[in-house]
Amino acid sequence: MMEHTYTYSVASNPVYYETQSLHVLFSGESQTLPLHQAGPKIYDYYLLHYIESGSGVFRSENRAYELGAGDCFLIHPDQLVSYISGPEQPWRYRWAAFTGSESDDLVLKAGFTPQRPVLSTGEESAIPGALAGMMQAFYANQESAHLTSLGYLYLIVGEAAGLLTATRLPGAESQVKRTVKQMIHYMAAQYAHPVSIEQMCGSLGYNRAYLSRIFKQETGLSPVTYLLKLRIEKSRQLLRERPELSVEQVAASVGLTDALYFSRQFKRFCGQSPTAYRSVTVRPAEKPTEKPALRD
Repeated sequence: MMEHTYTYSVASNPVYYETQSLHVLFSGESQTLPLHQAGPKIYDYYLLHYIESGSGVFRSENRAYELGAGDCFLIHPDQLVSYISGPEQPWRYRWAAFTGSESDDLVLKAGFTPQRPVLSTGEESAIPGALAGMMQAFYANQESAHLTSLGYLYLIVGEAAGLLTATRLPGAESQVKRTVKQMIHYMAAQYAHPVSIEQMCGSLGYNRAYLSRIFKQETGLSPVTYLLKLRIEKSRQLLRERPELSVEQVAASVGLTDALYFSRQFKRFCGQSPTAYRSVTVRPAEKPTEKPALRD
């Protein structure tokens, strides 16, 4: 039987706010001994463990899970749990505890529930590095450690959401709707830049023909037309609210660097030129006036 040396270290957040909406309390790591057990007990905060090596068993109120390297288990507040390392290959794990009024919603978005507290990651998981980063930030004992730890926590939750929510999708139709929503969000965020549909497709990892087909199926418009209509609608708002901007500046502000092309497309969708539209939508008092010349 292989000899194992017990190690244990933990670092607490040097900053604490009693009313913080989301707060990492501490982070730690340990090489456990064979059959090392914690619990049965309850915690009043969330406690996430990531197993780096070895194996063991995590028991929730619902069932027992045999876990190994690359697995995570999340302990929910007020749940009676226990966990014990294996008899021959005891686990080495890292952990972090967090709390706050937003923690329940964050965990739910990640896909964790008391009935589903376990996550299996891949070899390229960022979770162990994020947990190690939390410890290093806390050991530095600076107030910025609070923000750093939240950044790492969101990184962990983001990876968990990508793995857990993806496996929750009930079928191809849900995947299509999800992809179309991603396209809409992408265009809403990037319309001010001269991005192309090809760039969006590359960002989302699909070919253009497939995305064009499912987008039109869901919205009735092609991605090109949707993006152009979005830009024109944003330009109408600027023409109304920012009378000091030239037509060229408005066009550039919505991602269209060719002012002539912008004017043609604006007239196509709105039935009048940008200048004519502004003249009837901006009240005289709102129109820019020349400043009086200064007298000597």
